[in-house]
Amino acid sequence: MRGADILVDMLIGYGVDTIFGVPGDTNVPLYEALQHREGEIRHVMARDERSAGFMADAYGRFTNKPGVFECPSGAGAMYSLPPVAESNGSSVPVILLTIDIPLPGEGRGVLTELDCAKLFEPVTKLSVQVKTPEKLPEIIRRAFRVACSGKPGAVHLQIPEDMLLAEIDLTRISLHVEEECRTFPAYPTLPPRSKLEELLELLSRAERPLIVAGGGVNRARAGDEITRLAEKFNVPMCTTMTGQGAIDDDHRLAIGVIGDNGYHPHANWALEYSDFTLFVGSRIGSIVTIGWTFPRITLNRRLAQIDISPEIMANNYENLLSIQGDALLVLKELLELKASIEPAQHEAWVSELNRRRQVFWEHAEEALSDERVPLRPERAVRAFNQALQSSGKPALIYSDAGTPTPYMTRFLKINDRETRFAIPRAFGGLGSALPATVGAWRADPSKRPIGLFGDGSFGMTVGELETLVRLQVPAILILFNNGTFGWIKGLHRLKGHNQCFGVDFLAPRGQAIAEAYGLKAWTAKTASDLDAALAAAFAHDDGPCFIDVHVESIADRVPPVYSWLLKRGEDPLELRPVEKAYF
Repeated sequence: MRGADILVDMLIGYGVDTIFGVPGDTNVPLYEALQHREGEIRHVMARDERSAGFMADAYGRFTNKPGVFECPSGAGAMYSLPPVAESNGSSVPVILLTIDIPLPGEGRGVLTELDCAKLFEPVTKLSVQVKTPEKLPEIIRRAFRVACSGKPGAVHLQIPEDMLLAEIDLTRISLHVEEECRTFPAYPTLPPRSKLEELLELLSRAERPLIVAGGGVNRARAGDEITRLAEKFNVPMCTTMTGQGAIDDDHRLAIGVIGDNGYHPHANWALEYSDFTLFVGSRIGSIVTIGWTFPRITLNRRLAQIDISPEIMANNYENLLSIQGDALLVLKELLELKASIEPAQHEAWVSELNRRRQVFWEHAEEALSDERVPLRPERAVRAFNQALQSSGKPALIYSDAGTPTPYMTRFLKINDRETRFAIPRAFGGLGSALPATVGAWRADPSKRPIGLFGDGSFGMTVGELETLVRLQVPAILILFNNGTFGWIKGLHRLKGHNQCFGVDFLAPRGQAIAEAYGLKAWTAKTASDLDAALAAAFAHDDGPCFIDVHVESIADRVPPVYSWLLKRGEDPLELRPVEKAYF
């Protein structure tokens, strides 16, 4: 049996139904093996290796099964580096297969030769080269085990082409798979019960407790459990950017998003004045703490942390308690334990936070209903919220960094347990959302994939419009079009001058480009244009569609970013924020 056939057989054994990739000189044997098993595993051809990686990333985020993608040697491997780094930094299970030059060619000047195993070492949990054909099954098992165990992440396998062409004696190997490692979390762990009892004791003594749900809660599919815990003890809950959706946004205990980018002032205020905060599935990094400058009253000795990874425990603050374990199992166990916590003791605190939340949203209504041109991002999010709710169907929403991020994070409303919202926040790179809709579609074809991106991102992955049309992916693509790298231009203007260099470009004719690829498309320059386009897009069920939204740039008005407002002399915790110009 050839190595390529063994590789494909094991992928199928691990439940892989989709592999994303780009053809090249070295991966022909893999494609031959995939073609023989077309009914069991689907290959999705992307137009760029980076795009294939973002497809796999979205697949991994929305299924908790490893997203698998492949690439040929040389440039293919180098193009694959950004999505692998993002997946690993965001704790998404992903496996990259680099099909490399034959092993005898090493060190002999063969075209595309590259030490891929070393290249990917800094940005993966595991990066190894297969050196003998017989080792292939063992290394495949190790790849799935590492990707799905502990804190999930990316694994890279460098597989020389001759390993796939080799005939392997099946009596000398085992093709078994580890059932536990087909999905994350493999081998989930629970802490000693005494740790959980200690946590409940700390909670019982708190007058102003707060729960913060990080991205790990969504990765563990523990939204229902953390919501029930908050309800059981009447504890208000905030989320990080990547934790958004862990609790319904309109729930009475859902206070909002904390941190720097797209934060809610009442949520940050809650973190400032909480006397005990429980972080679940968050590394408490720079965005959440605004570069460890917020809360101004330090978190030292007033927080507990639940996380699957012991490496991040008390890494940035002195915890009262650190609990290592799978978020879903820990939360389920906490719900079973008896505790002397009277929910009414927190009612005054919950009421105060809700009063502040109400003031914020009442004031925000003016911005959300603003009809000015160019279209305000707040009004664009209001239109999106209404269209999503009116559709009555769940969606998988993937947003790029840039223009959509602060406004979506602040104003997006998710109030059903099936809709998911993802933002790649490890490295904040552009160009992921458009191809990610393909991965989201393969993750769950019953849900509408939606991609949100600026025109800077669009220019990086526009070729994947062909992929969407070829596959007839029912994606809704929303372009925030303003002809600039707005985030970077805003950083220039934060310095109090208008000397903005190298940030502007020609605004794309988004509708024309989309239609040239065969998508149904609309242009929206006014609020009424956008309302109509979104209604039509959600009603469209014949392949992908595209909305070119002409929107105000982040560089035109200071966005809801805590650190930026602070630099402009504003109080970022103001519940009635005023529009702030750069100068």
